[in-house]
Amino acid sequence: MMTHIPPNEGLLLAAILFLLGLIGVMTRRNIIYILMCIEIMLNACGLAFVSAGAKWMQADGQVMFIFILAMAAAEVSVGLALILQMHNQHKSVDVNVLNQLKD
Repeated sequence: MMTHIPPNEGLLLAAILFLLGLIGVMTRRNIIYILMCIEIMLNACGLAFVSAGAKWMQADGQVMFIFILAMAAAEVSVGLALILQMHNQHKSVDVNVLNQLKD
């Protein structure tokens, strides 16, 4: 049995998740945590699309969610490859180490 979630509450949850992800990106210094927070932000956007699509009885939101999932998978694969390279070269996954390379 499926329960119906009002679209306004779905959009509110998406906004809260997006803000939590944004706060995590701004405050964390570990690149792995930053990537996880970006994933939370992408999932929040997907939830917003699905909630809006359900409100207007359109499947467009679900199609966009599938696109967002594919984009998130590509982002994770490229991000993890960069993290592995950074760890091999600098023996750290701290963003401050990369900031010191600019100086």
